[in-house]
Amino acid sequence: MKKIIRTISIFLFPLLLMSCNRPTDPEPVGPLPTERQLAWHEMEFYAFIHFNMNTFTNMEWGMGNEKPESFNPTALDTRQWARVCKEAGMKGIIITAKHHDGFCLWPSAYTEHSVKNSPWKEGKGDVIKELSDACREYGLKFGVYLSPWDRNHADYGKPEYLDYFRKQLRELLTNYGDIYEVWFDGANGGTGYYGGANEERRIDNRTYYQWDTVFALVRELQPMACIFSDGGPDVRWVGNEEGWARPTNWSLLKRDDFAPGIAKDLEWLRAGQEDGTHWVPAEVDVSIRPGWYYHPYEDHKVKSLPQLLDIYYHSVGRNASMLLNFPVDSRGLIHENDAERVLELARALEADFKTDLASRKKITASNTRGKARKFKPENLLDGNKETYWATDDSVLKASVTIDFGEKISFNRFLVQEYIPLGQRVKRFVVEALVEDEWKQVATETTIGYKRILRFPTVEATALRFSVEEAKGSPVISNIQVFNAPKILEAPVVRRDQQGYVSVSAADNEVEVYYTLDGSEPDSGSQQYKDTFLLDRKATVKAIAIDPASGLKSPVEIKQLDIPKTNWKIMGPWATLPGAANIFDGDTRTATWFPGELPSEMVIDLGHPVEISGFSYLPQQGRDLSGIVINYELYVSADGRNWGSPVIAGEFSNIRNSPVLQQLSFTTTTGRYIKFKTLTTLNDQSRIGIAELDVMTP
Repeated sequence: MKKIIRTISIFLFPLLLMSCNRPTDPEPVGPLPTERQLAWHEMEFYAFIHFNMNTFTNMEWGMGNEKPESFNPTALDTRQWARVCKEAGMKGIIITAKHHDGFCLWPSAYTEHSVKNSPWKEGKGDVIKELSDACREYGLKFGVYLSPWDRNHADYGKPEYLDYFRKQLRELLTNYGDIYEVWFDGANGGTGYYGGANEERRIDNRTYYQWDTVFALVRELQPMACIFSDGGPDVRWVGNEEGWARPTNWSLLKRDDFAPGIAKDLEWLRAGQEDGTHWVPAEVDVSIRPGWYYHPYEDHKVKSLPQLLDIYYHSVGRNASMLLNFPVDSRGLIHENDAERVLELARALEADFKTDLASRKKITASNTRGKARKFKPENLLDGNKETYWATDDSVLKASVTIDFGEKISFNRFLVQEYIPLGQRVKRFVVEALVEDEWKQVATETTIGYKRILRFPTVEATALRFSVEEAKGSPVISNIQVFNAPKILEAPVVRRDQQGYVSVSAADNEVEVYYTLDGSEPDSGSQQYKDTFLLDRKATVKAIAIDPASGLKSPVEIKQLDIPKTNWKIMGPWATLPGAANIFDGDTRTATWFPGELPSEMVIDLGHPVEISGFSYLPQQGRDLSGIVINYELYVSADGRNWGSPVIAGEFSNIRNSPVLQQLSFTTTTGRYIKFKTLTTLNDQSRIGIAELDVMTP
């Protein structure tokens, strides 16, 4: 018996010794995410829906005096919203339940300013219920936006309003199932209707709403809901509405320095704070159009695929989430243009991340915590977010090397920290083994939940990821490598006032070819290398081609008339800053010319020209002021004798569709043209012009 016991002891002793020496998990570093925040990080990409009274009044911010009967969508279909979002790869929807005008999309028991007094469904409808049901049907999470500011309510700015605000919040958080995010806008106080007072009311954003009690109510009713505002408490605004976070983006913030509507420093919101006191990650909110609400005149201004890809990589790819807004139209539908574009984005992202080239490859590490299998570098490639590679406590600089076993091409690198233990990495480097020599691909700063790098395509047999600086021993959960296809959008062709033509592609790694003789461009055509002089009328056709795959973009066709080299604006506007923008060939630039209406602009073309038409492009930004409605155009040989206009009239529907206006007339010869503005949109005393041009026979 003693012999048996001795044998067992000899066998167990090494195991006990190993157990005693087993390395412990790394200690957390800094503030940590909560359970609700960890769930929020997994969302990554989700939708904002701006649909409310402003949709029907063509406003961005209503005044609060709008009539409920104005709200009357003709084909409201929240299932269409959910279907589009689901197909686009989004994971949730946040709806503007009440905007600043105070109109409620649900039949609130505490106001008459709601859908219950609208003609939609004879006052029996509830947009919030329909959308929450649609989200559940399509497997999407549901969130609500509730504006603290209410320009309709008579008591806004008084203590009595707080009870009303909390009662409405309670309605939203108790009647519509699980809520994943509650969105509080930072716009608070100003002019409004206020029950007929029609006055300005200012409040102290930090103290008026008693935010602690508001947040406590959310915690009570929806404990897993993240609260968004400028500074959280759970999710912070990224400090802009343009669609980007800083390359350095900490999920940390000194939260007590912020409140809804109080952003102490926009840079802190964009980049976070390394020494932040709380975990408050960034959310990038951006609209797919210039405006947040639907305006028919923005149907042609939906962001392009390259723009949306940039937003994705500058949000999700920089340790933030992407909240993409759809301005639902007056029918109650996501507009066809918006739906088509976001589905384009979904297909592009699917292609970008289709095949992980690092999966199942050999990986080694310069250091592994306690040399334990639990922390092995293979955890980086196993697709399990709960496993991670970690180093010894004393090792703050370390690297892993992925051996591809052959030469491969790649242009995307994805890396994630194991954030339940904090955000630790301050600087890292990515290198590629090219012809037996390590070459630096990228050097960056923070990682956080997810970091995605884009870079020119590299051909290499191995990749090395090195943490160069960290707040604690690195704890990395995931690395992936991809070779994304090239963006094959039709090139953009421009000609400046001096007659030089530029052709730009959406992807720097494609080749661009063009023709000037009307033939279809191909790889055998003239390759675009640099700007070139085109001092005559011509049609430029351009195409982008991926030299690796041979795939081609659509052909861009740009009809260029006579160059504007010698064009000059005459009279008092000649010295106005930016005056020449109106014939610089760049639709992104515009100039507003002041003056009472009617107003005349005279342009010297430099020499006599046979003219058979003209074109006018209004400014293409969000500012619609100065759009020309009624006009006259004159042609003169000497700039003094004008006679009758060669054409006059109205730019039909330019109010709703401010696109290029091209009009023809009987050919006439002259050196001078006079563009006379009779009326503008809303009769404003200024004229907005992006481009003005003539057409020749």
